[in-house]
Amino acid sequence: MNVPVSRRVHQLTTGIFSELAEKKRAAKALGQDVIDLSIGSPDLPPPAEVQKALVENVKDGSQFGYTLRGLPEFHEAAADFYYRRYGVQVMAETEVLQLMGSQDGLAHLATALLNPEDAVLVPNPGYPIYEASVHISGAQLIPMPLQKENGFLPDLKSLAEQDLSRVKLMILNYPGNPVTALANREFFVELVAFARRHNIVVAHDFAYSELVFDGKRPLSLLSIPGAKEVAVEFNSLSKTFNMAGCRIGYVMGNQHIIGLLGRLKSHIDYGIFEPIQRAGIAALRSSHTVLDRLVQQYEQRRNTLIGGLHEAGWPVPRSEATMFVWAPIPNLVGRQAPWTSREFSFDLLETTGVAVTPGNAFGSLGEGYVRIALVQPEQRLAEAAARINLFLDRARAAK
Repeated sequence: MNVPVSRRVHQLTTGIFSELAEKKRAAKALGQDVIDLSIGSPDLPPPAEVQKALVENVKDGSQFGYTLRGLPEFHEAAADFYYRRYGVQVMAETEVLQLMGSQDGLAHLATALLNPEDAVLVPNPGYPIYEASVHISGAQLIPMPLQKENGFLPDLKSLAEQDLSRVKLMILNYPGNPVTALANREFFVELVAFARRHNIVVAHDFAYSELVFDGKRPLSLLSIPGAKEVAVEFNSLSKTFNMAGCRIGYVMGNQHIIGLLGRLKSHIDYGIFEPIQRAGIAALRSSHTVLDRLVQQYEQRRNTLIGGLHEAGWPVPRSEATMFVWAPIPNLVGRQAPWTSREFSFDLLETTGVAVTPGNAFGSLGEGYVRIALVQPEQRLAEAAARINLFLDRARAAK
């Protein structure tokens, strides 16, 4: 049978991720001890009170029906969490929408807001769902360069010089993935003014909000005066509370945008399993010490990996935030040609069993980098650094 494929689906690429998954399977089949640092899935468990809430509620037979929407208690807990952690006040009834993970909302936002003649500014490099969401909606994609010389922030002054008449939406992500940069208050103030001036909706992916290191504090875009006029912010319990498999998150901000996304989603799903919602409420209302311990663990992991890579002669920058390291590929003096992102990642995996993600999986400007996830215990990260050391030593000797 000649199965048809829509143009929108045809544009959705999975090449590098599929190839990397196949190479990991092949390495394991050959008996290789694979240290998988390629996927940003937390290896740590949720807090004990979250697990307890899930177990207790799943025993309640009355909680197995359709929920249709987020429980009011969940929306209230999310609003309260935002006020306590980020000083942001929102109305739980109209400015918060529960999601099946933040990716769920990000995947559908452009479809809820845009028409085919509209355009979206998408970060390059950026998390793949941003680009995919535009293709799914049928709107036009405009890559927005994130470059080292500008602190991996979009150059708003340069953007303002372009024709933005078709641009209706901009997607941003700080703390970033794959680029582990932070945005400061000055940039966010400028961003809100830019969005108001050009009538552009800002969608800010804040999924790594709590994983900020070296004593710095998380900064929500919604804490900026006037932000709720132009923006919504996506957040998730996946990284903050190690609930990735539960698929629960939320978006908050401009109530009109929230309403449109909620209307679309009402035609797509039947709500999140109630025991998971109850566990999410327990997470959002849990002690802040849980979050402090999580940050300490990831910061220690970062220090272990970065320290080991520096000893290997690979001066990788220290990540300011998130569960990733965004590492420029070492350019060995005398090597015939620099590694591409794909070559380096696949050579490293096949030689050492350490799996990282090629930077060009996140856009053309990710070429020359790899993303390394801090999703293994410290001893495994130290082992990964030691294997990388041997890998680089052999590469230097083979020049």
